[in-house]
Amino acid sequence: MMVFSLAVFANSSVFAQDDDDDDDDDMSSEEEMDSDQWQAQMDEYTAKKADLTAQLATLNTEVEQLKFGLQTRTNEAENSVNAVWAAVGSRSQYEEYKGKFADAEKKIAACKGPDDAAAFEKDVWPYLTDAGINARMKCLPEFWDRYNAMKKKVADCKALAPKTEGYTVVKGDCLSKIAGMSKIYGNSRLWPAIWDANKNGVVSAPPKVKTTIPNPNLIYPGQVLKIPALTDAQKTEALSKTSSYKKVRKKKMSSDTGTTDKNEVKKVTPPTTK
Repeated sequence: MMVFSLAVFANSSVFAQDDDDDDDDDMSSEEEMDSDQWQAQMDEYTAKKADLTAQLATLNTEVEQLKFGLQTRTNEAENSVNAVWAAVGSRSQYEEYKGKFADAEKKIAACKGPDDAAAFEKDVWPYLTDAGINARMKCLPEFWDRYNAMKKKVADCKALAPKTEGYTVVKGDCLSKIAGMSKIYGNSRLWPAIWDANKNGVVSAPPKVKTTIPNPNLIYPGQVLKIPALTDAQKTEALSKTSSYKKVRKKKMSSDTGTTDKNEVKKVTPPTTK
């Protein structure tokens, strides 16, 4: 029993010694700073604070400079905008011009030929280009490229060949009657334009029916006539021919004391079908 007791006591003493050794290790790991070390670390942190404070001051100065530059440029931009409005007109004039400009783009997009282009140049184009302030308004970046594109479309539309449509002659027709139809020209005096387009050849004709119209008085049922689209200049020319034909006829009838030359009458009276 004594031996067993001694052995237990010895082991307990070993464990106690191990615990004391662990406590000594923890205390040795926590090194205490002396006053010099503390002061050195404080000096280091103080220097870092001073450096960061200087950097912050520099950044604040740069921010203020940027704010000043931004305000300066904002003022310059506003002055430029005011100068533009002074040159091109008021905002209300701008809004009006903007709306009409968009309408003009739609109209020229629907252009089908020289007549449409001529009407556009007469009725729409002057407002966009020749109306004082509006002539400058088109120079705004919003309109300038679109204006040039529209100008090109006008030129392209003027260069389009007039579309020619066909009309089939029926019994009782004559060139003046055809020209006077609302679906043709709506003006019977434009019949010379139809004759000029068909005198050397119609679109088609039934068998044994002439395919040319050398005499405007002689057209035949079944002939398909060319009905050319006319420019203003061509309309004026046709009307002039009508007037000249009437003068020739009147002069001829007067010189014959009331009798007419049948061959001459055929050239100047409104044509009829045979």
